[in-house]
Amino acid sequence: MLDVPLVILAAALAGFIDAIVGGGGLVLVPALFAVFPAATPATLLGTNKGASVWGTAWATVQYARRVDLPWGVLLPAAAVAVAGGFAGAWAVTRVSADGLRNALPFILAAVLVYTLTRRDLGQVHAPRGSRTRQTALACALGAVVGFYDGFFGPGTGSFFVFLFVRLLGFDFLHASASAKLLNTATNAAALLLFGLKGHVWWALALGMAVANVAGSMLGSRLALRHGSGFVRQVFIAVVGLLIVKTGWDALR
Repeated sequence: MLDVPLVILAAALAGFIDAIVGGGGLVLVPALFAVFPAATPATLLGTNKGASVWGTAWATVQYARRVDLPWGVLLPAAAVAVAGGFAGAWAVTRVSADGLRNALPFILAAVLVYTLTRRDLGQVHAPRGSRTRQTALACALGAVVGFYDGFFGPGTGSFFVFLFVRLLGFDFLHASASAKLLNTATNAAALLLFGLKGHVWWALALGMAVANVAGSMLGSRLALRHGSGFVRQVFIAVVGLLIVKTGWDALR
């Protein structure tokens, strides 16, 4: 049976992509749905969280050792993101995500066009506004994107990166590092909810988690070595692939 090796490989690739710019769900979530078509969506999403939370946590630690992060801004935002992720995970067990699935390609296309037309976007790290303003904005991002992550998920890290760059004035490297902390919080919250409701295949999630961390190790090292320009290019590529994938899903 190739089912388990396939999703293990997908988990490693997802960890690699997530560690650089987010968007690992582009790889792992479709792989789970393809390999286990008869499973309930909540169970597959919960199992995905059981793997991805470890990769994002590992990447957070690696970035924190090398990148100067504004912890006073990020920790309150992470706490709010936990609440958002928990609420989103609860919501997906109650209502359909079809409306959001159909709108997502257009949202991502707007993000991509904006990034491509602003060549200087995210090249210089110049946080804007007072620390209070930055904290308030980061908390708002944590709430909204956290809810999205728990409710649907694909592209969460990329949304965090883009919004940190656009709204707070971070460069792509600092934005990616910051996104890892908030994404870890949202993943953990969603995993808790899915776990409490019995929507996690723990044995499979454990094997996937090991692979996810291995991919995360490689991805974070590359991002730290090559800096914001590299992260920007990977961001553009991942968002482009997300548009194709989510657009195809919407048409289907």
